[in-house]
Amino acid sequence: MRTSDRSSQIPGRTTHQHAQLVTFSGIDGAGKTTQIENVAAYLTQMGYRVGRVAFWEDVAVLPKLRTGMSSRVFKKKPGDTATSLRHDKNVRTWYLTIVRSFFYALDTLRLRQVANRLRRSKDLDFIIFDRYVYDLLVQISPRTWLARAYRGLILALAPSPEKVFVLDASPDEAFQRKPEYPLAFMHEYRHEFLSLQEVVPHLEVIPPATIEQVHERILSRLLLGSTETPSLRESTHIISP
Repeated sequence: MRTSDRSSQIPGRTTHQHAQLVTFSGIDGAGKTTQIENVAAYLTQMGYRVGRVAFWEDVAVLPKLRTGMSSRVFKKKPGDTATSLRHDKNVRTWYLTIVRSFFYALDTLRLRQVANRLRRSKDLDFIIFDRYVYDLLVQISPRTWLARAYRGLILALAPSPEKVFVLDASPDEAFQRKPEYPLAFMHEYRHEFLSLQEVVPHLEVIPPATIEQVHERILSRLLLGSTETPSLRESTHIISP
């Protein structure tokens, strides 16, 4: 996890008991990486101490093994015309759902450990997650009572962030920017993210707009009602989850 820590002495700072957890989710190509970089840079410039966590690299259990297994299981057949498109998370057979559910539970337990430890850190004001447990939930369709119960358990285990952002985007435009998955899946994927509002009441959907407009809206929601000013500290370092 990368952390940046730079600020100037400003009197009257009100200190939070723990760092604020901020998460970004959404379909591939929605602009999460760009917005995370912009928000982190802005907060750092303002003097806040910011940590960034990439869910797949820093939290997920055995990510390299899982990536290798996906590559082998979903290897393209000769003559496949859609050679540029991936076929892994858009494949939702019952047996894959069982395997994913097992790993997602492990991921959530690992997330709980990482997030709670970082939240208690006195060296951070904001912890920004690139993807979160919500990106796992959209892979489990809530069509059965068992699936809904499982999703409820995952939500109960995962620490609840102060701010949950889902960046909305047109699946067609996102596909043009990042053509990794079939377009039909992108439309279904977007629907699943938007439906998370039913189980995560404080989730905020950021509607499609220009990069600058999305950035301004995120900052307005992120700093809304905040009376805190940055603290005195001058360093940049790496912290491993």
